[in-house]
Amino acid sequence: MTYKATKIVIITEKIILDGVTKIIEEAGASGYTIVTAGGKGSRGIRPSGGPLVVDAFSNIKIEVITATREMGEAIADAVAAEYFKNYSGITYLEEVEILRPHKF
Repeated sequence: MTYKATKIVIITEKIILDGVTKIIEEAGASGYTIVTAGGKGSRGIRPSGGPLVVDAFSNIKIEVITATREMGEAIADAVAAEYFKNYSGITYLEEVEILRPHKF
């Protein structure tokens, strides 16, 4: 049996990772996943995988699953307000179906 939940995806610069994860944890999320990200957007091309001169300027993708959409929106709003004026980033929410809802 599956249960409805909300997934928040935050793609941003690695240099602000600690601040973003602090927002996620303070909102009450039970965990998150971080992966290296690359691509092309309004601020140009960001490579992924290869060696970089400064690793802190690479991009990451953070995924968070929350039991409620309200928590997901609160996390997305807080990250955008705190960081997206000065750092590149995008956030989106998706409705997902999960197993084991007690994990979230």
